[in-house]
Order: sequence, then structure tokens, then C-alpha cells
Amino acid sequence: MAELVTIARPYAEAVFRIALENKALAAWSERLSLLSAIASDERMRVCIGNPELSAGQKSALFKSLAGKALEGGEANLIDVLASNERLAALPEIAGLFEGLRAAQEGVREATIYSAFPLDEQQRKALVSDLEARFKTRLTAEVVVDQSLIGGVKIVVGDQVLDTSVLGKIESLRLALKN
Repeated sequence: MAELVTIARPYAEAVFRIALENKALAAWSERLSLLSAIASDERMRVCIGNPELSAGQKSALFKSLAGKALEGGEANLIDVLASNERLAALPEIAGLFEGLRAAQEGVREATIYSAFPLDEQQRKALVSDLEARFKTRLTAEVVVDQSLIGGVKIVVGDQVLDTSVLGKIESLRLALKN
């Protein structure tokens, strides 16, 4: 899959520069999400891989499925990707674009591992506390991991904050071992 990332990166960076220049990050994000969903559809992947369809036919099919959601820039992107046989890279392009957008907007991703499901109020309070601690805006994904026994383990980038019962037991085990 590393090859797909290598292929997608220049396209994502070019789209990001265009979106940034036009102050249209949110609009491009929305449209790339739609294009990614179209490219991810099993039937569309078969069409993308069909050597009997020309680049123009594949491009026209994409544009017809996207409908009026496409503007000039997105239509041009589809044409370029189709002519270079890169339509399958659209989901990766969208993912890389979102990463660039998050970095531009100062938003980092956090994964919260919790022993129990968190309701929306608990999640918001925890994210608010984490944003103050890490001094950045966060988008958080909550993953239930019952092996933690209790508490939470939070991963933000390469930083880990483990306040789970399992984490404390592991710390005690290491302290007793030494």
C-alpha cells in the first residue's frame, strides 16, 4: 500500500495548495470525501480497472455520479487522474488532504481507549481537558477496550497518557521486577 501513498501524495499536496489559495479547505474536503466514496464503491473499482474503458469514459462516469457537487477544479482533478490511470488513488488522496488540513488548522487526532463506553458529555469533557493539556484542538475517536479494566489510555500522536488500571498494574509489575 506504500506505493498508493507515494502516488497519491503529490495530488493531495497540489489540491491542498489550490484549496488553501482559494480559502476553500472545507469545500474541497467535502468534495474529496464524496469522490473517495465513489472510488471506494466495488462496482466503481471494477470500472476503474476495466482496460476496455477509455480515460474519458471513466472520467465521464465519475462526473455523472458526483453530479452537481463538482466544480471546475474537481472536474479537472478527475480528468487528470483518469488520464493518468490514478482514479483508484482518490481515497488515499482524500486521506492525505485531511491530514494536511488538520495540520494547517492546528488539529491533532486523539484515540481514547476506555474500559467502558463514554457518553457524549463524558467524551466532550475529556476532550476539553485533553485540549488544555496538549494545548491544541483535538478530534477524538473513542475505542472500548475492556482489557483496561478501568480508566482510560489516550494516544495523541506519539504521546501516550495511560491512566488505566491495566497500565497501573503494569507499572507496579515493572517496579517490582526491578
